Amino acid sequence: MELGKGYAFVARQQHIKTEKEDYFIDLVFYNYLMKCFVLVDLKTGKITHQDVGQMDMYVRMYDELKKSPDDNPTLGVVMCTETDEDIARYSVLHGNEQLFATKYKLYLPTEQELREEIETQKAIFYLQQKEKEDME
Repeated sequence: MELGKGYAFVARQQHIKTEKEDYFIDLVFYNYLMKCFVLVDLKTGKITHQDVGQMDMYVRMYDELKKSPDDNPTLGVVMCTETDEDIARYSVLHGNEQLFATKYKLYLPTEQELREEIETQKAIFYLQQKEKEDME
């Protein structure tokens, strides 16, 4: 329910394999409304470019090995305790609408903290939209 509507749990620590290596995707969901798989990688520290690259690889592998032809592209979410704007700006996340990084907390925020975060995210969104309009 925390993810939103349409999510079905697929696997935890799902094994995915290359020729020489074994990998385990922390959480796999399928969203039947968006018709796509959603891969979630949980990190207990600050996000690194290796984390982003790993998720990019998972998404590409999942699209090639698991996705049906009528499914939409797989989405990847890296959840970490600390984000880094530079990593998001200069890594694969930039320009790839299938990958997302977000910060999670080990406790529930207060109502005021939630309101402040929503307002912050709205302001960021509006600034990004204005920058896009200005570039066009």
